[in-house]
Amino acid sequence: MTRHDIIDRVIKELQGDLPAVYRPYQVVAERTGLSEEEVISVLNGLREKGMLKRIGAVLRHQKVGYDANAMVVWKVAEEDMDRVGNLMAACPLVSHCYWRETPAGWPFNIFTMVHARSHQELQAVIHELSCKSGIGEYRVIESVRELKKTSVQYR
Repeated sequence: MTRHDIIDRVIKELQGDLPAVYRPYQVVAERTGLSEEEVISVLNGLREKGMLKRIGAVLRHQKVGYDANAMVVWKVAEEDMDRVGNLMAACPLVSHCYWRETPAGWPFNIFTMVHARSHQELQAVIHELSCKSGIGEYRVIESVRELKKTSVQYR
């Protein structure tokens, strides 16, 4: 088996949920026909090459009481992107923060996903982000219903 085949096996296995056990990479190893050391070596190699940033848990926010959720789009001057992006990304109720290229006529270039327990808390968090960042031009797009939340499948 080539190194490429080994990497493919590990990537395919890790696209789903990790088993909630003491040694999840041992289970991945058993499922892929590899040793636990080989699985960990593949992950370390991918991380060192900058291909793997992290492996983390996905919290189902609605199931734990965060029922008020919104995508908030912000109009930020390009020279202020790093400061504003870092400030917003540091907020514990922001799960996603992206600087995106946008089409003509759409001035909002920072996208944040904000989660809160109530509509009032959501509005308060957005207001606080606006005050702290100095960004007053933004739009709030509240979530109505979650239609899909799955891990991406590359192969």
